[in-house]
Amino acid sequence: MTQKSPSQPQQRKSFCTMADVYGVILDSPNLHKNLDLVFLGPHHAKDDDSFQFDFKLPDIRRPITKFVRTREVGEFLSGALAGAMTKAVLAPLETIRTRMVVGVGSRKISGSFLEVIEKQGWQGLWAGNAINMIRIVPTQAIELGTFECVTRVMTSAKEKWSKEDPSVQIGHVKLSFPLSWLSPVALGGAAAGFVSTLVCHPLEVLKDRLTVSPDIYPNLSIAVSKIYKNGGIGSFYSGLSPTLIGMLPYSTCYYFMYDTIKKSYCTAQNKKALSRPEMLLIGALSGLTASTISFPLEVARKRLMVGALQGKCPPHMAAALSEVVREEGLIGLYRGWGASCLKVMPSSGITWMFYEAWKDVLLGDKHRE
Repeated sequence: MTQKSPSQPQQRKSFCTMADVYGVILDSPNLHKNLDLVFLGPHHAKDDDSFQFDFKLPDIRRPITKFVRTREVGEFLSGALAGAMTKAVLAPLETIRTRMVVGVGSRKISGSFLEVIEKQGWQGLWAGNAINMIRIVPTQAIELGTFECVTRVMTSAKEKWSKEDPSVQIGHVKLSFPLSWLSPVALGGAAAGFVSTLVCHPLEVLKDRLTVSPDIYPNLSIAVSKIYKNGGIGSFYSGLSPTLIGMLPYSTCYYFMYDTIKKSYCTAQNKKALSRPEMLLIGALSGLTASTISFPLEVARKRLMVGALQGKCPPHMAAALSEVVREEGLIGLYRGWGASCLKVMPSSGITWMFYEAWKDVLLGDKHRE
């Protein structure tokens, strides 16, 4: 706080009157950084008893830029953007895949495609796409961000375990746990699937209801209202256990296969990084392998989640699998596998391609360290 000299010239820009106090904002050469406020007494024309307060407005642009450029935030945003761009292109395949997996309409890809067009028009191929976009952005962001973070942590821990295994001392007994054989990538994939499913499962429930029963749930707000009215908050987590059981092997295999194929290919070709087409191909192969291994669990999960709509919901996943085999034979466990591959392969490939591209944009070479 400084006393303003009476002889100092005043460059008045504007006045505001509040009761018996007059305020003046003085012109400053650095107005975007400094703001000078002068409060004058009621008799300022005669007695200049003004006081000047100087303070700086914080520049938040640099902290925000620095925050966005951190590795974790960059990976999070890259996952969100990659997921959104992928789903915008592949929504029709997701709609057909869901219908075939849960047994709605034709069992052929072409037949299911034509049924949707006849009943709902072309826009029917994007049924539930709004909720799908809302679902995929946080899901992919959380999944890929969790995968990267857990993989780094486990890689660092594995380096320590290679020198000395973790142990517990109980009295005179020392128990050692040889954990150096664990794969950081597989653990990161399992953690990614678990965390993203736990957080985003309600959106998956909404997406399935909008896709399978558009007559009952014509839009998102009605779907939310009806589901909550029928079962409360818990109904948004219906089928969570089988979803987690089905997601863990898929997610673990998916990330493990991508990392393994990528490293093997780079070693064989003596390359440090993949090109975009190579990412597309390796991502597609990883998705195909993971989907083939875990698809029976996916069939059982979908049957449990939408079984209530048809009035015959199996009590648990084993019962759902048994019901499928009894009704359709072993081949029923892979009903819809072709449509699933048509969706999973391009989705996996495009997601990895966009994800790596966005990391290059947001993080530069930092993500290769």
